[in-house]
Amino acid sequence: MTVFSKTASFNDLVPLLPALDLPATLKMLFSHRNFVHALAGAVGSVTAMTVFYPLDTARTRLQVDDKRKAKSTAYILMDIIQEEGVHSLYRGLLPVLSSLYCSNFLYFYTFNGLKTAFVGRGKTSSSLQDLLFGYLAGIVNVLMTTPLWVVNTRLKLQGATFRTKGLECNKTKKYKGIIDGLLRISQEEGLSTLWSGTGPSLVLAGNPAIQFMVYEAIKKFLMHEDKKALSGKQYFALGAIAKAVSTVVTYPLQVAQCKQRSGHKTPNGKADIFSLLARLTREQGVKGLYKGLEAKLLQTVSTAALMFVAYEKIAAFIFRLLRTTQR
Repeated sequence: MTVFSKTASFNDLVPLLPALDLPATLKMLFSHRNFVHALAGAVGSVTAMTVFYPLDTARTRLQVDDKRKAKSTAYILMDIIQEEGVHSLYRGLLPVLSSLYCSNFLYFYTFNGLKTAFVGRGKTSSSLQDLLFGYLAGIVNVLMTTPLWVVNTRLKLQGATFRTKGLECNKTKKYKGIIDGLLRISQEEGLSTLWSGTGPSLVLAGNPAIQFMVYEAIKKFLMHEDKKALSGKQYFALGAIAKAVSTVVTYPLQVAQCKQRSGHKTPNGKADIFSLLARLTREQGVKGLYKGLEAKLLQTVSTAALMFVAYEKIAAFIFRLLRTTQR
C-alpha cells in the first residue's frame, strides 16, 4: 500500500492519473465517429418509441394513478381507449420524441466520447469500463435533460381521466408544448420544480449503464465466438435482454420518479424519493413498488430491442457511406 506524506508533491500523483494527450483527446472527442454513433442512437430510439408509444402511456398511468388497478397491459389500453378515445394513447408523442432525440443524442455521444478518450479508438473496453462510462454519460444526460422529461410527464397526463383524488387538476389542459411548459412551470412552481426527480434520476443513471454493460458484454462474447457481424435478430435479442435486466433492478425508483414528476406528494407535503416509496409501500405493499412492471417491460424491452437494431444498422450504413466517399 502506498502512503502519501503531507509533503508529497503533485508530481508524485501524476503517475496514478490517466496518461492523456489533451489535443489528441479533444480531437477524438469531436470526431465524426462519435457524431455518427450519437445520430444513430437518437434516430434509433425515436423510431422504436414511435412504434411502442401506447405501451409507455399505459405504464405512466399505472405508475401515477394509485386507484387504477394493476391489470394486464391489454386491459389498461382498452380501458384508456373506452374512457378517453384512441388518440389518448398517443397524447404527448411529439414532445416525447423531441426530448428523446436530444436525450439519446447526448447520451450516445458522451458514452462513445468517454470510450474514445480513455480506451482509445478501435480498442475494446472492459465490462467495468462500460458500466462506468455508461453511468457518467447518464449523469450528464440527467442534469441536462431532466426539465424536458418533467414537462413531458405533465403533457402526457393532462386531459387524462384519473381515479386518484388530488389528480383531478390534471384533467385541465394547461401547457401548449415543451417551451410553454418549461416557462409556466418555472414561473408558477419555481425553477427547481423543473429538476423534480433529479435524485432518483441520478441513481437511475445506473439503468442505461447496466443496460450498456450487459449489451456490450454479450455482444463481445458472440462476436468473439462467431468471428463475424451479428444479425438483426441477434441485436434485437441482445437489446431485449440488456433492458430487461436493467429495468427489473431499478423499477421501484422509476415508479417514485414518475410520481415526483407528475406532482405527487405525501399527506404531510413531502415529495422526496424515500417518502414516496415509504408511502407506496405502506398503502399498497411491496407489490406497489412494481405496479406497471408488465407494461414497463413490454414497452422498454421492445423499444430498447428495436432501438439497438436501428442503432447498429444506421451506424454501420453511415460508416460504409463515409468509407465509400473517402475512397
